[in-house]
Amino acid sequence: MNDPHIENLTRVTRRQMLGSTGSGIGLAALASLLAPSPATAAEQGLPGVPHHPPRAKRIVVLWQGGGPSHVDLFDEKPVMQEMKGKDIPDSIRGTTRLSTMSSGYGKWPCLPAIKPFKKYGQAGIPMSEMLPNIGELADELCLVRSLHTEAVNHAPGVTFFQTGAQVPGRPSLGAWLSYGLGSESENLPAFVVMTSSDKGKTCGQLFFDYYWGSGFLPSRYQGVRFRNTGDLVPYLANPPGVSRHARRALLDDIAAMNAAHLADYGDPEIDTRISQYEMAFRMQTSVPDLVDFSDETQASLERYGEDVLVKGTFANNCLIARRLLQRGVRFVQLMHSGWDQHGNLFTQLEQQCRDTERASAALVRDLKERGMLDDTLVIWGGEFGRTPFGQGNPADPKGRDHFGKAFSWWLAGGGVRPGKVFGQTDDFGWNVTADPVHVHDMQATILHLCGIDHTRLTFRYQGRQYRLTDIHGQVVSGILA
Repeated sequence: MNDPHIENLTRVTRRQMLGSTGSGIGLAALASLLAPSPATAAEQGLPGVPHHPPRAKRIVVLWQGGGPSHVDLFDEKPVMQEMKGKDIPDSIRGTTRLSTMSSGYGKWPCLPAIKPFKKYGQAGIPMSEMLPNIGELADELCLVRSLHTEAVNHAPGVTFFQTGAQVPGRPSLGAWLSYGLGSESENLPAFVVMTSSDKGKTCGQLFFDYYWGSGFLPSRYQGVRFRNTGDLVPYLANPPGVSRHARRALLDDIAAMNAAHLADYGDPEIDTRISQYEMAFRMQTSVPDLVDFSDETQASLERYGEDVLVKGTFANNCLIARRLLQRGVRFVQLMHSGWDQHGNLFTQLEQQCRDTERASAALVRDLKERGMLDDTLVIWGGEFGRTPFGQGNPADPKGRDHFGKAFSWWLAGGGVRPGKVFGQTDDFGWNVTADPVHVHDMQATILHLCGIDHTRLTFRYQGRQYRLTDIHGQVVSGILA
């Protein structure tokens, strides 16, 4: 039903048709490709997908690059306060794999949360006082405290969640969804990415293109990155002296040549080129409208924080994300760096929270007020957590190292249980003690919420059927509404 060879057969048929009919039916088919009707302009997904009724029609991922500290923000551990400065017991640490920055330590001084926790919402969910706006949404959130991963360094950790493997080369989550479900928007891509970094420029992580790449899927499914300086998308505007009518005529001629090549070679990348040129033409009008905030109320702007109108900030990206979702974009990925506090935990963690948590909460509130939260899945998280022990001078540690054995994310809307805490860790936030959630389990659950059976969305490459979850993953039913 979702066999990718169906797409290949469709291509071959078009190739034969264009190659054999010359100017008659072939040109008619080309005309329909270049000027799709409103009913067909949005790209269709695979036959038979979704596999079951979806709870989430769209997704926004608020990616917090660097590894937010679960023991400082989401997983309260009073015992750690009692054990402050004392070595975390061997019985807790076991043989946990750590990064090379701390794997050879001889001391493991317990470092409790740097700020107090508070109970938020009717659910009484404990979270750090550094998260007041997110805390106000406690009854809308599903807080997962039992995530775990094998990755101990940033790029492999990010790549693992985004693509299902620690080594680059496979399609990203957004690409899989675009491939399986298609697009609902005529004038904007199905998958959009925006990046930002912390104000303090602490230890910003690099954002590699393969985090939103299409891997071995046709490149039409990769994410479109909106820039954080200058124009959101380069080269959308017509050159001086070139009218929109002239640009349309130029694109028609280029598309005709590309279609001829497609008929000769059947290369899916030529098909991609045709579709991308057409999307770029339609985006000439949709993108300026997207960033025209004149229809936003002052109260709405203020909700996102003082940086909301500063291009390239996390707050500005969150506002654009909401407007993208309103316009039918299926998958929006915001990637923000700065959570990598190895030696500046006490000075930068609170600043990082101030830079991001208000806008994150504003996005959830906006979606709820517009009646969109029920079918929009919001995901907040990073590649791993931070060590429960302090990094640096054992007598006076200033930071925390990477930690994948246990960490926390929160989700909202899109079919997850609101006001729910799922999973537990031990007294040190070190080991998962109940309801473990592996990276592949989370991927399977996200696809499930979108109506997809993760074992059935596959693509044959180099003699093997690949999927996002590799050969692993179980849907986490405990977080579903």
